[in-house]
Amino acid sequence: MRIHWRSLIMAVLCWVSLGTAWAASADAKNNAGHTILVVGDSLSAEYGIARGSGWVALTAQRLKSDHQDYQIRNASISGDTTSGGLARLPVALQTHMPAIVIIELGSNDALRGLSLDMTEQNLETMITLSQQGGAKVLLVGMQIPPNYGKQYADRFRDMYVALAQRTGVALVPFLLEGMATDPAMFLSDGIHPNEDAQALLAKNVWQHLAPLL
Repeated sequence: MRIHWRSLIMAVLCWVSLGTAWAASADAKNNAGHTILVVGDSLSAEYGIARGSGWVALTAQRLKSDHQDYQIRNASISGDTTSGGLARLPVALQTHMPAIVIIELGSNDALRGLSLDMTEQNLETMITLSQQGGAKVLLVGMQIPPNYGKQYADRFRDMYVALAQRTGVALVPFLLEGMATDPAMFLSDGIHPNEDAQALLAKNVWQHLAPLL
């Protein structure tokens, strides 16, 4: 009997590939329901502060100390907009299969003066995609200084409230609550919270995250 070695090798490689894919799928299923995905910008990406000192890392530590069976995957990128977050979200959802998605985006849209209609639509689409994937959503609200125009600033603030009410998701009304007017809580740029502020940010998020766990 003549052996076709090329066919045999290809068959073995196929079985190896299938085994790897099955293992990856099994790992994802085993972790399903135990992952919190954070999709944010520099406020969540530890901009200008030591790695592991940001509010996301502090929240992960609290989950562990409270014996909560969750792990956090931080997919935040400094400078990101809602358009960028929306573009990245489908792959992140497929990869991590999160039980909870925390969306902290919009500030860079506002700082660049982008259309709030587009920002709102992007956020709503991110919420819908997350919900369709079976995840609960925590939307993190932000505010901008009135020097951008009171009407624009008010609409930006109210956008998060309206989105949460319309989609039925949980809301952190204002991430920087309790520190926004305190210069000692910010880096020298006056925009990004410093390490001292991270515990307060984590507290602001935790009180709305805890009921979702």
